[in-house]
Amino acid sequence: MAQRTQLGDADCAIAQALDVVGDWWTLLIVRDAARGVARFDAFQRELGMSRKVLTERLRLLVEADVLTREPYQDRPVRHEYRLTPRGRALLPVLVALQDWGDTWILGEGEMTATTEEASREAARVRALKGTRVPELLLPDAAGEPRDPVADSPFTVLYCFPGAYARAESYPPGWAGIPGAKGCTLESCTYRDQLAQFTAAGATVHGVSTQRPDEQREFAAAEELRFPLLSDAGLDLVTALRLPTFRAAGVSRMKRLTLVVARDRTVVEAIYPITDIEASVSAALAAVRSAS
Repeated sequence: MAQRTQLGDADCAIAQALDVVGDWWTLLIVRDAARGVARFDAFQRELGMSRKVLTERLRLLVEADVLTREPYQDRPVRHEYRLTPRGRALLPVLVALQDWGDTWILGEGEMTATTEEASREAARVRALKGTRVPELLLPDAAGEPRDPVADSPFTVLYCFPGAYARAESYPPGWAGIPGAKGCTLESCTYRDQLAQFTAAGATVHGVSTQRPDEQREFAAAEELRFPLLSDAGLDLVTALRLPTFRAAGVSRMKRLTLVVARDRTVVEAIYPITDIEASVSAALAAVRSAS
């Protein structure tokens, strides 16, 4: 059994949090649970850890109310592990770690809403092709939960840093962040070409980490005719390990586009995006090609 050292600083929230999730295996289990991994064998296959260590870490996370243990088979009894609300509250921690790693370990230490074509970050996103989007719900602009994958042959999920109805709502220095500008152009280009996507069998969803009320105001101002979904809780970001950057204290999605089939399989991942109008055309071509 793993030996745990209790951190004695009862008044330090960092120390107390590390007492629960300070082991590096623990955060990787939370990461994979956010991606939809739920069963013991799947965790072991993904992480490559011993059964003994995995059993102990899962037990500790259940005891800490980070995971819940739910039976899915009676003979023999087998369980699935799901994130609790307390566990889902760790998603911003994972995203912050990923952002730090992308910026300072894999990148050049600069704030950016994009990346280089040959970067490992770009390779990670493009490797999503052939994987599945886990089942999850994101609030739409009205605050109603909605599956980001529509019940149509294809869904185009274009992820963008942020778009606002009023210029003063943008974070300070927004225009100087590489890749951040162009969200209004992107949304309006999808709006203007929506009929072509519909004819090809695709639903268009825009996704950002903005609040639903911010998205609702922007959608009304630009007369968008497709849903904008809020990933303010970072569910989609964490599930797919999508790249982010922080601006004005908020984790923002970097600009990328996923084309997803009805069975939730990603058939195309476009990243980085350096030409917004060309990326919309590429998404339409991907839908037509996959049809």
